[in-house]
Amino acid sequence: MEYAFNMFNKLAKTGLIVALQKFLENENKPPIVLCIGSDLAIGDSLGPMTGTLLKQKTSGEFFIYGTLKKPITAKEVQYLNRFFRETHPDSKIIAVDAAVGESGDIGLLKIYNKSLRPGLGANKKLCAVGDISIMGIVAEKSVFNYSLLNLTRLNLVYKMSEIISDSLADFFQSFNSTKFINQAV
Repeated sequence: MEYAFNMFNKLAKTGLIVALQKFLENENKPPIVLCIGSDLAIGDSLGPMTGTLLKQKTSGEFFIYGTLKKPITAKEVQYLNRFFRETHPDSKIIAVDAAVGESGDIGLLKIYNKSLRPGLGANKKLCAVGDISIMGIVAEKSVFNYSLLNLTRLNLVYKMSEIISDSLADFFQSFNSTKFINQAV
C-alpha cells in the first residue's frame, strides 16, 4: 500500500501519521527508525537531517539510527539488516531516505508498507531495508542523479525533514501513551 502527500499540503503531517498508525496497528513493540543518507550531498541528507530533528523532538524513548552526526549511508545498510534482526528481533523498521522522481513529483512524501532500496536513484544495486519506508522526492530522475542531488535546495530538504520528523514524533508520542508504555530504552 502506498500513500503520497505534497509537502506544501498542510495535511501532509497528519497523512503520514494516519498511514503509520494503519501500518503499525497490530504491533506490540515500538518500531525503530533508520534514517539513510549522507551529509555530503544536500539532496541525500534528508535521512540524517530527519534523524537529527527527530532526536531533538523526542526524549530517547525509541531507537533512531542515522543522524547528521552519525550518518548511515546506503552502502552500510547491508550490514545493518542482520544487526537489526538480532538487536530488535520483534520490531518493525521504518526506513527514511531521499529519492528521485519525475519533475512534478519533487516535494512529494511517499510512505509504503514495504521495504526500500537505498541508492536506487544513483543506480546502485543494494539490498532492501525496512518494513515501512518513507521517501521524500528531492530531485528529478536523470542520468546525472548524483550531481542533481548536489544541486537540491537545502530549504526543500529541511522542510521535508521537518514534516517527517514531526510526524514520527507525534506518532510515537500518541502510541507511547497507549501501546508502548514502559518499553523505553
